[in-house]
Amino acid sequence: MIFMTDVVRKDVKQRLEDGDYSCAKELTLSMFSGKWKIVILFHLGTDGSYRFNQLMRLLPKASHKVLTNQLREMEEDQLISRKVVSDSQVQVFYEITELGQTLMPIINQMYEWGTKRIKQLQVTPSFNINEDEAKK
Repeated sequence: MIFMTDVVRKDVKQRLEDGDYSCAKELTLSMFSGKWKIVILFHLGTDGSYRFNQLMRLLPKASHKVLTNQLREMEEDQLISRKVVSDSQVQVFYEITELGQTLMPIINQMYEWGTKRIKQLQVTPSFNINEDEAKK
């Protein structure tokens, strides 16, 4: 199954390779388009590395398949790295790369803007990705 975010990403990449590309903003957005990518990048950039199961717990509404695909896309785009550690059992860690870190100012601005806008709208979201973190 091909996800829409992957279609957008591949379209942008293909147009860039073909020289038929004129919007740097579209390229930037295609790097973290997808329901969970921006949240994953935010947490990897803020908290450090995560294992897959930790990300699943952080994103309880994300399916295993969607999370796997989005992590693969971000790894392919060199925004995150996947590190396999062989110990008594194999562990896989995901970390933000230097390139991924360059998106953090944009992501932080988006977070701040969204927080202010939610307050202006006087809305209480029914699901907050940061709820579990606040309880710890």
